[in-house]
Amino acid sequence: MINGSIGLVTTQYYHHPSPLILESGETLPILTVAYETYGQLNRNNSNAILICHALTGDAHAAGFHAGDAKPGWWDSVIGPGKAFDTDKYFVICSNVIGGCQGSTGPSVENPATGRPFGTLFPVITIKDMVNAQKLLIDYLGISQLYAVAGGSMGGMQVLQWTVSWPDLASKAIVIASTAYSTPQQIAFNEVGRIAITSDPLWENGDYYQQKSIDSTGPHGGLALARMIGHITYLSNESMHEKFGRALQDKDRIGYTFSTDFAVESYLHHQGDTFTQRFDANSYLYITKAVDYFDLTKDGSLAKGLAGVHAAFLIISVSSDWLYPPYQLEEIVSALTANNREVRYSEIRSNFGHDAFLLEYGQINYQISGFLSRTVVGDIMIRDVPTIEEGATTAVTARRLIHLEVNHLPVLSIGGQLVGIVTSWDIAKAVAGNFLWLDEIMSRDVITTVPEELVESAAKKMEEHSISALPVVDADQHLIGLITSDAISILIGRGNS
Repeated sequence: MINGSIGLVTTQYYHHPSPLILESGETLPILTVAYETYGQLNRNNSNAILICHALTGDAHAAGFHAGDAKPGWWDSVIGPGKAFDTDKYFVICSNVIGGCQGSTGPSVENPATGRPFGTLFPVITIKDMVNAQKLLIDYLGISQLYAVAGGSMGGMQVLQWTVSWPDLASKAIVIASTAYSTPQQIAFNEVGRIAITSDPLWENGDYYQQKSIDSTGPHGGLALARMIGHITYLSNESMHEKFGRALQDKDRIGYTFSTDFAVESYLHHQGDTFTQRFDANSYLYITKAVDYFDLTKDGSLAKGLAGVHAAFLIISVSSDWLYPPYQLEEIVSALTANNREVRYSEIRSNFGHDAFLLEYGQINYQISGFLSRTVVGDIMIRDVPTIEEGATTAVTARRLIHLEVNHLPVLSIGGQLVGIVTSWDIAKAVAGNFLWLDEIMSRDVITTVPEELVESAAKKMEEHSISALPVVDADQHLIGLITSDAISILIGRGNS
């Protein structure tokens, strides 16, 4: 893989013009979504990939902010030549609602009070996060995502995307995640929340006005919550390798309750640095959203995933005990039961849950292989303008001009593909004084099917010197159109 960087990036903000109705029935009166984009959207808006972040992540997934020494949290897989190749794809990452890195959350001003929401912020779910992302995608003018990807809580969002909007993402990548939270996972989150709410400086969530140099809000409780959570991200093997029983800045144990071991110092550092970038109330809300996450239906995950349409890549981590491999395998089984296309891989790693951030070599390899196996159905235009046979050339010409397209598939009354007409055919009609579409349209139409590899479709276009292929089903009904422009972007023979 090329270790390229996308360079300097800036965070952008989408302000939705109306309130957001939440899954609970409550209303979020204002909605701002912080997001970043990398790469260029192609001419057909068909190369967009949405990246979903984990519990304490943010929109800054790749590149560098001005003055920063470290890049975004998934820079190792986003950029030129990497798995999410920004020379091919338009990559989007947004901060979830409920967060504290630019999107609407409990630390922003409540328009009803003029003060931060605090615990007046409504309870949110993973579905609410995805619904907010959908509004952002609409705002960006994208009607079809090429892929949606994420690890940990990001993987939950990916799964929710495929359930809530089954036709909007052609590919789904789920890493080190789950389709529902288990009692053990809920228990760890609850202990973290109690650590925060037991801090006397939490002030029932209304600590923002009291924060100052001398009073930092529930700093201790939030640090403790982070320490608890961080233990679940590691594995016993990784802790042995990194720390063993090494002492911290001393030659022998002190027989006191001060910090003796390196692992203790590491956890204290993780907790302290976390409080400098994250809001305690956001931690409460987001972990609660994770607890509520459950895509089973009547106790069955197969039923819960029955309506999904995307092709899936599911990746587990051998040493992950927060979201162990069996939970990813259960997702694979549910998808297989629904005859969905799914590829499964278990990464061998001692890093534990954090491997989805650290094992970038394996992650790059798995994702690149999955994304590069592109079929026609992944990039075809679904809402295709058409014209019925029997129309006049004048009507056909006006439709081509009005819709600003160069191809119109011709359909029978029953909706079957019977021909295709192009702008060049209309030019011939004018020159030859032809009045009817039937006199000029091409009846011997070269077609493709959703399952055909893009490389194969491209070869057809080259061999027949055509720039578009109608996509048909087994009954010759038109279901889409694929163009040479869309293909050239993905297989590297052109750009937008």
